[in-house]
Amino acid sequence: MRRPHVNVATVLVDPRILRELELELAGLDLWVWPIATTPNCPDGPRMAFQIRRRLVEASRGAWDCAADWAAVWISFGDSWYRGADPLPWAAHKSLWDTLAEHADHTCYRLGLGGVPKELVRRRAEL
Repeated sequence: MRRPHVNVATVLVDPRILRELELELAGLDLWVWPIATTPNCPDGPRMAFQIRRRLVEASRGAWDCAADWAAVWISFGDSWYRGADPLPWAAHKSLWDTLAEHADHTCYRLGLGGVPKELVRRRAEL
């Protein structure tokens, strides 16, 4: 049985726009978690380094510009969920459309992963 998890997009973000992007996504009830500083992430800086390196190397040169960018998880807020129903496509579209507007400053693959719930709990849930 899979541990309880949160759906997230893993994204490399140019640090120069990280705060701006974070505020824009928060207005859409999408939450940015810089992996290096996520409160409950054991050894966040090391995990961020490993994720960033794996993504940059897998791109075979296409994402070399992102070698020192911030690795972040982006999760979906409560307004996107309807009980136990799957995450609606509108949530995916909202995220991907917003990231596409910042294409020169973000690198990501379409698709979501999962991280344990305790890694990306909002302060209200603590």
